Amino acid sequence: MVTAAHIESIERATLQAVAPEVVDALPGWLLPMDRGTVGRARSAVPLHHGAHDISLLPAILARYAALGFEPCLRLPDLPAFQPWFDALTQRGWRREQPTLTMTGEVQSLLTLPPGSPPAELDSAPDAGWMTMFLGEGLDPTDGASRSRSLSRATGTLFASVREQGQTVACGAASFGHGWLGVHGMRTAAARRGDGLAGRILHAMATEASRRGLAGVFLQVDASNLPAQALYRRAGLTLAWPYAYWRPPLVD
Repeated sequence: MVTAAHIESIERATLQAVAPEVVDALPGWLLPMDRGTVGRARSAVPLHHGAHDISLLPAILARYAALGFEPCLRLPDLPAFQPWFDALTQRGWRREQPTLTMTGEVQSLLTLPPGSPPAELDSAPDAGWMTMFLGEGLDPTDGASRSRSLSRATGTLFASVREQGQTVACGAASFGHGWLGVHGMRTAAARRGDGLAGRILHAMATEASRRGLAGVFLQVDASNLPAQALYRRAGLTLAWPYAYWRPPLVD
C-alpha cells in the first residue's frame, strides 16, 4: 500500500533527481519551476492524494506568474482530483502525457541477472552515456534539456552497459528520501530484448542496497508497454497514474 508518507517522499525524491531551477511551495504542494522540457521539473504536484481545496488553484498559478514561469500541474488520475480536472477543463487546459508511477523493493531488482559485462556506475555522464541518452527516437532539444537536468542533480549516478568500447544501454539513479529513483533508461534499438536494462537495474539496486535503501520508484509513459512489462518482471507495481495539465495553446 502506498501511504501519504510514501507519496511525499517520492515527490521530493523526484525533484531531487530532475533538479528544477526553482522550487517553491504551498501547503500540501511543491511548485517546481524550470525553463527546460522535463515535465516533472516544471509542474506543480500535490504531496498527498487526499482532497485538496480547489480554491488554492489561483494561488498556484500566481506563484508561477510572479517568477516568470509557465504554469503546469501534474495531477494523479484519482477521484479526489475531479474538482481540479473540472476547473482546469473549464479554463481550457489540456490533459497530456499519461504516466505511471511504479514502486517496488530494491531486493527484487537484485534477482535480475547482473550480466557480463555488468553495468558500471559513474558519478558523471561520459560521452558514450550522452550519445546513448540523446540517441535515436529522442527529440534533440528535449534530450539536451533532460541531460542538463540530470547532470545538475546532486548525487545522481550514471549507469552504462559497455560492450567493445560502445555504450549500448544507460540509465540514471538517484538516491534520496529513502528511495532509489530510476531515470533516463535507454537501450540501443538493435539490443532491445537482450536483458541490458536488467543489468542497469541490477547495478543500481546493488548500490542502493549498499546505502541501506529498500524502496525503488520510477515513472514510465503509460503507452510504453515493453518497459512496463520489464518493470513488472522486476517486481514493480503501479502506485498511481498521473497526467500533466497544461494551459491552452496561444496562437
